[in-house]
Amino acid sequence: MNTTIWALLAALASCCCFAQSSNHGFPWPGGKRVAVSFSFDDARASQVDTGVPLFDKYNAKVTFYVNPRNMANRLDAWKAAAKAGYEIGNHSDQHPCTGNFPWSRQRALEEYTLAKMRADLEGTSDEIERLVGVKPLTFAYPCGQKFVGRGVETKSYIPLIAEVFIAGRGFRDEVANDPTYVDLAQTMGIDSDGLSFEQMKALVDAARERGAWVVFAGHDIGAPARQVTESKSLEQFLKYAADPANGVWLDTIANVAKVVKARQKF
Repeated sequence: MNTTIWALLAALASCCCFAQSSNHGFPWPGGKRVAVSFSFDDARASQVDTGVPLFDKYNAKVTFYVNPRNMANRLDAWKAAAKAGYEIGNHSDQHPCTGNFPWSRQRALEEYTLAKMRADLEGTSDEIERLVGVKPLTFAYPCGQKFVGRGVETKSYIPLIAEVFIAGRGFRDEVANDPTYVDLAQTMGIDSDGLSFEQMKALVDAARERGAWVVFAGHDIGAPARQVTESKSLEQFLKYAADPANGVWLDTIANVAKVVKARQKF
């Protein structure tokens, strides 16, 4: 190998090492030191009525995981959100969870097969594309549960998500994602409902120390109540994230996952 090529390789290695060390192990775009994604499930009206105006105010983009039937009452608003660059992700049609939840007994995961789950997910993506003009790139597991069947017939549907989507987000997980290690089909999602700004900030500050990716998972947006990510907390965090000194890259799950996937492959 000639000296010119050696010199180029040495320079590349030096640049890569510098980028990684300056970002605590992972080179996030723009020299950012931590990635953060907010996501909200079920296509609830407050997400477009309260959330989108708030996110627009700070030029922030988040991910909405939708069930198509829930979009009907605000369909024009959902179309506008998709057109404006908000990620519209797949959250299934039937929202199947364990039948131990009485409300899920008629669509219990214990009675699902992988074929039935595939049909639900592919049909949902087609319907979302028909309604708002975008094909979902990522998925959120309803109730954070990742199985179908029961007993010795139980199967994980994580491989199906890995095949169909670039990422699958969990729920009520306890840790930020290590971008050098995370299985994107099992991206960790931390419940944001009821969190104060101080609690959000503490999670992100800890993740910054190792260059990690915090994924928040919530439901309604507004005043304090059950399954609500509070508007006040969100606005305080959006202000915090907008300050370049804090090194926060705030973006959709799909956009962050693309960067993680590309760099894991590299």
